[in-house]
Amino acid sequence: MTRSLVDPQWLPVELRPYLEDLVQRTRAVCGSHLVSVFAVGSIALADYRHGRSDIDVAVVTDPDLPAYAVRELALSVAHPALPCPAAGLELVVYDSDFASHPSGAAGYLLDLNTGPLLSNRASFDATRAPAFWYVIDRSIAYQTGRLLFGSPVRQVIAAPTRHDLLTAILASVREHTDGEGHLADNQVLNGCRSVAFCRTGRWLAKREAAQMIAASQDDFRPLIETALRSFLRPRVAALALPTAEVRTFLVWVRERVEEINT
Repeated sequence: MTRSLVDPQWLPVELRPYLEDLVQRTRAVCGSHLVSVFAVGSIALADYRHGRSDIDVAVVTDPDLPAYAVRELALSVAHPALPCPAAGLELVVYDSDFASHPSGAAGYLLDLNTGPLLSNRASFDATRAPAFWYVIDRSIAYQTGRLLFGSPVRQVIAAPTRHDLLTAILASVREHTDGEGHLADNQVLNGCRSVAFCRTGRWLAKREAAQMIAASQDDFRPLIETALRSFLRPRVAALALPTAEVRTFLVWVRERVEEINT
């Protein structure tokens, strides 16, 4: 039973005990320096799929949190010290001075990837990371972040500027086009979400965005529908998508983002 989560009814039932433990461990390590903990990503967009989605969490602390505590937190919540019930945990820690101002930088104190299907990685140097992931996550957090503990999201985190956000979206599309290690269905669905944002000014769940784009783009509808079917499967059972068709679609996505970014 959850004991301290804010509005646990908004959270997937499979994750509530885990998120309770995560918040408790974060409070134990950060103490009075902890400002907020909130869920972003698929949880914030009400599109979490158990066995497929990661758990995305942002932590905001005051700037006086000691560096040793940041490293202690990485150890305390890493899988399997805290067994992750999802594909993985992606946890980012910001200090409140950085988080409260719009920025196009990565800006984190800690970026932790851990879990059954993720390689354990803890980064403490934000200058070495591509910024776009974090800019997009902070935008989603500002729009619909789900508070788990502490001060309300919009009191502690600022939305990126339109310029910084569109620059980040374009960088994301380029990464999905040219980068390695991405699931093909995720490449397509994230592309749909990027175009949907450019059209609506809001972040939509991947499936909602994909349905919007499929309804208006007959040429890409079969590819998008296959990506949606794949998204319903566990990550380890994702469907293969034609590489050339995925790339053609992402080139189209990039052109749409560039149009609005000019």
